[in-house]
Amino acid sequence: MCGIAGFVDFSGELQADPARLLDSMRDKLRHRGPDAGASVLEADGRVGFGHRRLAIIDLSETGAQPMQSSSGRYVTVFNGEIYNFQTMRSELTGVGAQFRGTSDTEVLLEAIERFGISAALERANGMFALALFDRKSKQLSFARDRLGKKPLYIGMVEDALAFGSELKAIRTHPDFAHPEIDAEAAAHFARLGYIPAPFSIYRNVRKLPPASYLSISLDNKPRDLEALLGQARRYWSMYSAAQNGRDTRYEDESEALDALEDNLGLAVEQRLISDVPVGAFLSGGVDSSLICALMQERLSGTAKTYTVGFAESEFDETADAAELAAHIGSDHTELALDPHAALAAVDEMHRIFDEPFADPSQIPSLLISRLIRSEVTVAISGDGGDEFFGGYMRYPRMMAMERLAQQMPAGLRRLALGTPVWLLDAATRANALLRPGSESGAIGADRAEKILGIIAEPDFRHRYEHFLSQWVKPTGGLPTPIVSADLPSGLGQLEQMMYLDAVSYLPDDVLVKVDRTSMAASLEVRSPLLDYKVIETAWRMPDSLRMANPKTGKVALRKLLARRVPEHMIDRPKRGFGVPLNDWLRGPLRELAEEHLDTRRVQELGYFDSQSVSRRWNEHLSGRRNWGFHLWSCISFSMWHRHWMTDKAAEEVRAA
Repeated sequence: MCGIAGFVDFSGELQADPARLLDSMRDKLRHRGPDAGASVLEADGRVGFGHRRLAIIDLSETGAQPMQSSSGRYVTVFNGEIYNFQTMRSELTGVGAQFRGTSDTEVLLEAIERFGISAALERANGMFALALFDRKSKQLSFARDRLGKKPLYIGMVEDALAFGSELKAIRTHPDFAHPEIDAEAAAHFARLGYIPAPFSIYRNVRKLPPASYLSISLDNKPRDLEALLGQARRYWSMYSAAQNGRDTRYEDESEALDALEDNLGLAVEQRLISDVPVGAFLSGGVDSSLICALMQERLSGTAKTYTVGFAESEFDETADAAELAAHIGSDHTELALDPHAALAAVDEMHRIFDEPFADPSQIPSLLISRLIRSEVTVAISGDGGDEFFGGYMRYPRMMAMERLAQQMPAGLRRLALGTPVWLLDAATRANALLRPGSESGAIGADRAEKILGIIAEPDFRHRYEHFLSQWVKPTGGLPTPIVSADLPSGLGQLEQMMYLDAVSYLPDDVLVKVDRTSMAASLEVRSPLLDYKVIETAWRMPDSLRMANPKTGKVALRKLLARRVPEHMIDRPKRGFGVPLNDWLRGPLRELAEEHLDTRRVQELGYFDSQSVSRRWNEHLSGRRNWGFHLWSCISFSMWHRHWMTDKAAEEVRAA
């Protein structure tokens, strides 16, 4: 796992010291690769590749980057892991390839040499982002893994192109030191709490979409950034995986479970290959419990598992995890999460996430990564179970709202949307008095207002978009990927939500959070459930293996876990992974919140409606409503803006 950065000068009018510039861009990513750093200039200094190394496979110099192919034709900087590199190496050896070392990077380079970049990427199973220079044809290529686990930003201004694993590397380049905010990206952030690909927060920088690659000639500059990204080609697609899964659905549950077990077992086995210590996150939930059990089955020794304990009982799973660890026989460690450290980490978020990001679970993710990194360099995680096996609680909730929407005439839905907030408050309080202890009585006015807004939307996809939105239609209702993404035909409501999450929320929220927080701690995280072959198998699951009832999703994973542990270790309540944000904003974070939610500050930024922010902040402080997640978006954006968008900040970025 590493960090990559570099530039292309199409004009040939080189910077005064391109080597120094390249090293500066590279070293902005030292946290991603603390073990070594190196750079190379190509094409008389017009192309620069920089690399920061976190040594995982082949710790010797033969695994160092930038790396050139055996013929000397290609040079690359690569971030990530190719999990099936040993199988690819055997294939290449069979056709005469020879290797200097044992790294996966060298295997991928030789595959590109022998088969071409498209065929090599199709063979490679892993998480990665790379830049490649063909010295013979003077072509540059960029590529990203199928799920978008590893980031790759590309910027272009006139004759300068810059790329990097994080925006902070690109900002170091003088042509990108004073970027403009992309208003459309900011609108997406206000609505979703993250910025979906291909957008970045800056107008002149974009993310290379997952499962794609592009190639350009050094001597034929693209017209602009949009033309550059227009050359991107897919070598895999979630659309095809879902469509093929629907068309080749398993009819027999046992056959489906056996196929899933085989593919998931292989994915775990491949992710255990490492020349440094490997551990695993064990939360006590179904996903991580299954992964840890499979891990222990495939190790000759004892698996090392880690659980982090929370002071708040609603988030703490240490007892469940300890029982599971004892059953599978892992060497288990409980790490205590200090509440004071969690609060202190808030001040680090805007530095680690160099574009706005408002998922509050970023805070415990960072602290957990740091704690585990003190023990191991690689951690196996259970990410991916919710999106591909129907695990999110919002899925049954959304389907319940859809049934309600279908039962109400459109005119009545629109009329209900105009119900005043004070009337909602009164109605929910009265309902609680009349029906004490009932589920409906527990619905607050904030939830009631949200429900009315959802059911007033014209169709299911718009209703799901509204369900996921924080600040609805902040700047005119630009369509999000939830509405604009192509959907395979024939998917049911549950599958539609899973698919839309898989192409937006997963790569642009969940995987961004995991990448930035783990890399800030110099920890590599590997996720077997996100193996593309596991995903293709998941799309073939019958509906009965996704959701058994409104409170029980991930049936396939539960059944596989039941082959290994007692039933009582499976049927446990799902706990959240986060922080008590609502209480923090009324308590220890109140001063910070008031600073960034001040009406003048919100108006100065211009991306949120100051009256709406003020109203929700006052309602939140009163305790009548819980607007923590919505307010956190505003606070996060304001903190990010102050750190990255002032003139002083720009100078500090370049000087550091």
